Amino acid sequence: MSPVLSLRGLRKSFTLHTIDGRKVHSLHGVDLDVRAGEHVALAGPSGAGKSSLLRCVNRTYLPDSGSVGLRTADGTELELTELPDRAMARVRGREFGYVSQFLAAPPRTGPLEVVAATARRRGVDRAEAREAAAEALKRLNLDEALWDVDCSVLSGGERQRVNLAAGTVRPPRLLLLDEPVSALDPANRESALELIASLTAQGVAVLAVFHDLDAMRRLASRVVLMSDGRIARDGAPDEILEEVA
Repeated sequence: MSPVLSLRGLRKSFTLHTIDGRKVHSLHGVDLDVRAGEHVALAGPSGAGKSSLLRCVNRTYLPDSGSVGLRTADGTELELTELPDRAMARVRGREFGYVSQFLAAPPRTGPLEVVAATARRRGVDRAEAREAAAEALKRLNLDEALWDVDCSVLSGGERQRVNLAAGTVRPPRLLLLDEPVSALDPANRESALELIASLTAQGVAVLAVFHDLDAMRRLASRVVLMSDGRIARDGAPDEILEEVA
């Protein structure tokens, strides 16, 4: 089966203009495939390049070199590093989702509309999008009284649940997760992990960063250990996480 996501020779560096102009290398030629129904967890110390890798796929960062290939639902092969910005925005809305620790919501917009808007970008009509958004928010235990409240006044954990609801509503073909449960209390964390676990049965390809080893053991079908911007090991969770613990 062809990968949903295929990375080849991915490199990324940053120039520290505000310090002394030095260049810091974040990724050093990363090769990685993620297939439908596979949950690949990125492990490794802070600064290993995990979040940079996710942001290069999302094109929050543009890689210095290398390729980011995405296979769409109709079998089209896209090279994300070469897409014009407007085309990339369309692909980002429909074909894959990115869930970070922080919610970026339009001003004066409530959770229901944030999640419904994501569903509409994935091809769902307006009425069905609101139903899907309500279902996603209920599954993550967000109080219905908050659904039309400006997202800026929500707590960190509430915003994180809205972000996860938006990322998983009518799940896309590929989902990128960057510490999606870091601000959640135990009960809501459990609901979130159950939701994430259900994605693989739906054929979603998941590439995730968790600092929580228990979450990786529970969710991952494969763990990729990163070190200094390179893949050091790639294998079964129990095997790889023994080195991380």
